[in-house]
Amino acid sequence: MASTSTSSISLRNNAPGTRFPSSTASKLLHSNLKFPLLMPATKATGIKSSSATRYNEAVIDEEMDKIRRLQNGSDVRGVALQGEKGRTVDLSPPAVEAIAESFGEWVINGLEKEKGRVVENVRVSLGRDPRLSGASLSVAVFSGLVRAGCLAFDMGLATTPACFMSTLLTPFAYDASIMMTASHLPYTRNGLKFFTRRGGLTSPEVEEICGKAARKYANRLAKVSTMLKTPPERVDFMSTYAKHLRNIIKERVNHPFHYDTPLKGFQIIVNAGNGSGGFFTWDVLDKLGAETFGSLHLNPDGMFPNHIPNPEDKIAMALTRAAVLENSADLGIVFDTDVDRSGVVDKEGNPINGDRLIALMSAIVLREHPGTTIVTDARTSMALTRFIIDRGGQHCLYRVGYRNVIDKGVQLNKNGIETHLMMETSGHGALKENYFLDDGAYMVVKIIIEMVRMKLAGSDEGIGSLIKDLEEPLESVELRINIISEPRHAKARGIDAIETFRSYVEEGRIEGWELDSCGDCWVADGCLVDSNDDPAAVDAHMYRAKVSDEKLGQHGWIHLRQSIHNPNIAVNMQSMAPGGCLSMTKTLRDKFLVASGMDKILDITQIDKYARTGLVK
Repeated sequence: MASTSTSSISLRNNAPGTRFPSSTASKLLHSNLKFPLLMPATKATGIKSSSATRYNEAVIDEEMDKIRRLQNGSDVRGVALQGEKGRTVDLSPPAVEAIAESFGEWVINGLEKEKGRVVENVRVSLGRDPRLSGASLSVAVFSGLVRAGCLAFDMGLATTPACFMSTLLTPFAYDASIMMTASHLPYTRNGLKFFTRRGGLTSPEVEEICGKAARKYANRLAKVSTMLKTPPERVDFMSTYAKHLRNIIKERVNHPFHYDTPLKGFQIIVNAGNGSGGFFTWDVLDKLGAETFGSLHLNPDGMFPNHIPNPEDKIAMALTRAAVLENSADLGIVFDTDVDRSGVVDKEGNPINGDRLIALMSAIVLREHPGTTIVTDARTSMALTRFIIDRGGQHCLYRVGYRNVIDKGVQLNKNGIETHLMMETSGHGALKENYFLDDGAYMVVKIIIEMVRMKLAGSDEGIGSLIKDLEEPLESVELRINIISEPRHAKARGIDAIETFRSYVEEGRIEGWELDSCGDCWVADGCLVDSNDDPAAVDAHMYRAKVSDEKLGQHGWIHLRQSIHNPNIAVNMQSMAPGGCLSMTKTLRDKFLVASGMDKILDITQIDKYARTGLVK
């Protein structure tokens, strides 16, 4: 076994010019470890059992699977603290260290391939939301980055969009960045989001990093040191980022009377949900002259004591709506924990999220870029498609998953199809003008600019008037089908179920159901796939079927997708006909799940209950 002699990890001073070559860094770390050294380098599956070690090949495989399962699409997420019934901690400091080290190596290798030479002084920043596990896991990130040979920079409390922008805005311009957050998930969870100057990583890239991290983790008999002789360099990037947002508002409003305070006379309520979004109140709105009295939950609190920081959360929206009406405010804003998503409330107290937020942003973007294509995920309504087309835009439906939607927009622009807006129904939205970054604060900036412009043009209607003709679906339901399987086999079983659904619809076994289509994108091979010669990899299988009958014609759709987060299948339905969702659910149960025998490997309890009672829970 490895030696157990101890001393403390020494993180290098992050001043320019102090980076050691990888081999030197490795020697430095191996001589300054606070915890047992790594096991001798060997192939993970080739480790031999002995009386001196608890490892054998089966254990190694299980340890590696634990790390691989932390991948959550283009992010990493897991349980960081005890407290959830039925869940154990899997995002531990050693796991995070291995993932951060693998990311650091991935960044260095990418830069060396790009430049064709050895690179030095590779700089990586880390930001985090206020979760309780953030401090200890940050140490693990810094330790992993040092092991990889990177220089680490600590941004402290930050937002996800700010982490990406730290790779672009001078004088920072880091080579890469990591945001530690689990978005709207409970306080017990945490995770990692990765960025380079070209944007967020793709699912295959994160899969590659987690695969390498799994091998590192499984070969270690170590705990991450909490004794850092030289801490990473602390930097204040959020002030620069806030100034960047303020300048955008000032320049684009170009107020004729008070340029530096264009929000003077407006009252804006912010609900930060005790996440990272409080800065937008005092560092953006207040400094631009807005009145923000009545704002909610601005102070960071990793327990999130008031409600889930999530623009889709009913409590968050209800509290914000009440504050807007009580204070006669012009606008209410709801941020999620790490501020890559947002929702708003108009002056009449109407919540604007989901399809309504996409419609609002579409109306604003189509005024600036007539005829542009707008990409959304495949859960948006038929009414939203009509809304976009009626304003001269094009609507591209694509796979569920914010990274999928954004990457589709990037691809369309490369193919010469002007695409300025990409949005998912969860609130993730990216604009071509903003580096294709899903930034909840930037979305709000766009809405605020439009609100001020409308006022300057003499309108008193408020921002909600832009979507007053958007039809709402009569019915909208989401159900879940749990996969009966060990975690390691759940993905394969989910794929099998989704592909069987596709076959049933394609072969006409379900009367009135037909795989949906959208222009050059067809629901095939993973739902609304790329029609170009270089399609993106499918990260989760999914299909959408349009539902019709002789009396009503097409009146709804049903969408089945494999969940990236949990071992289940999400079923989304919308209908413009009374009882349409109930009818679709009964058909799904009888004509597919039971007829195909899938009810033997899937837990259809929720489907069956809704089909019998019309109650979702």
